[in-house]
Amino acid sequence: MFVSSLRPDSEIFDNTWWPANPSLENYLAVFSSRNNFGSGLLNSFIVSVTVTVVALAVATFASYALARLDFRGKGMLLMLVIATAMFPLVAIIVPLLRNFSAWGWTDTYQAMIIPDLSFSLPLAVWNLTSFFRQMPQELEQAAMVDGCTPGQAFRRVILPLAAPGIFTTAIIIFIGAWNEFLVAVTMIQEPSMQPATVLLSKFTGASQFNTPFGSQMAAGVVMTLPLVAMVLLFQRRIVAGLAAGGVK
Repeated sequence: MFVSSLRPDSEIFDNTWWPANPSLENYLAVFSSRNNFGSGLLNSFIVSVTVTVVALAVATFASYALARLDFRGKGMLLMLVIATAMFPLVAIIVPLLRNFSAWGWTDTYQAMIIPDLSFSLPLAVWNLTSFFRQMPQELEQAAMVDGCTPGQAFRRVILPLAAPGIFTTAIIIFIGAWNEFLVAVTMIQEPSMQPATVLLSKFTGASQFNTPFGSQMAAGVVMTLPLVAMVLLFQRRIVAGLAAGGVK
C-alpha cells in the first residue's frame, strides 16, 4: 500500500518492488480541497475516541461487577450481552435510519457514536469480564486489610493490574470505530460530517471512468498511521501494567 501510494498514475500497475519515479503527488491529492479528507480524519477521530472512552468507562465497572458479584441469572445475562453484538448490522441499518431521521439525528455525531457503542460495549464487557475473573479476589481482600475501602482497592490495586486487558480492549474498540463504514455512509450525507472511511470511498479520478488507485493507497496509509501509533503507545502501557499494583 505504501509503495503504491508513491507511484505516479502512469506507473500504478507496475509490479516492481519500488517505483521508478517516486512521488508525493498522491498525498497532495488526498489533502486537496475537493476531497475534504482532513475534516474526515477529524470526524473519525472524534467518533473513535468518544466510543472508546465511553465503552471502556461503562464496560470496566460492569465487567468488574459481573466478575465479582454472585447473583441468579448472571450466566444468562452474559449470554444476552454478547448476543446483542451478533445482530448483522445490515439487517438493522434501515430501522436505525428511520428512527434517527425521525429524531433529527442524521448528519450528527451521535448517529455514528451510538450504533458503534451498541457493538463495542458487548465485546468490551465480555472481554473484560473474562479478564477480571482471572484475577484472584485475595487482591481486594489484602488491600482492605491494609485499610482500603472497596472503591480504593478497585482503583489502586485492581485497575493497575487490569491495565493490560483494558488497553487491549481499547485498541480493539478504537480500531472497530475508526474503520466503521456502513453506519456512517447511511446516516451521514453532509460532506463536512462524514468520516474518513466514507470520504475515501468517494475519491474520484481525473475522469468518470478513472479510479484513483494511487490516492486511495495514500489515504489508506494516512488512515493506518493513527492505528499503528495507538498500538505502539498502548503496548508500553500493557507491559507496564503487568507489574503494577501488586500486593505488598
